[in-house]
Amino acid sequence: MRNVDLPRIFQYIGGTIKGLNAIPTEVGGMPDHIHILTTLPKLMTVADFVRYIKANSSKWIRQLDIAYKDFAWQDGYGAFSVSPTLLGKIINYIRRQEEHHKKRTFEDEYKLFLKHYGIAYDEKFAFNDEG
Repeated sequence: MRNVDLPRIFQYIGGTIKGLNAIPTEVGGMPDHIHILTTLPKLMTVADFVRYIKANSSKWIRQLDIAYKDFAWQDGYGAFSVSPTLLGKIINYIRRQEEHHKKRTFEDEYKLFLKHYGIAYDEKFAFNDEG
């Protein structure tokens, strides 16, 4: 998603989340990935929540410009719970993505995160929608 108004997309996603009666604390990221810090709707699974956000935002993004007529989010996603004591740290992390990724790619950072927390993953599927 190069040369697109990311803050506008993040704002749209935040509005979509509010429409589901959830609270979008922070939405941000980079052209190749986004982070969403939010509560979940009480009667919706994480998978349905992510599917709804992706479906609605991709439809909206495709309408922004002919250049995005084939836009689609990747199939996968990561979802993690966050301790209320860490909310400030997570908000700061999301807001500083551009600075943060000057040092490390998203993929490298994600792998380190998974390793640090002992989360097993298969390289074949983790970063490849065709796996």
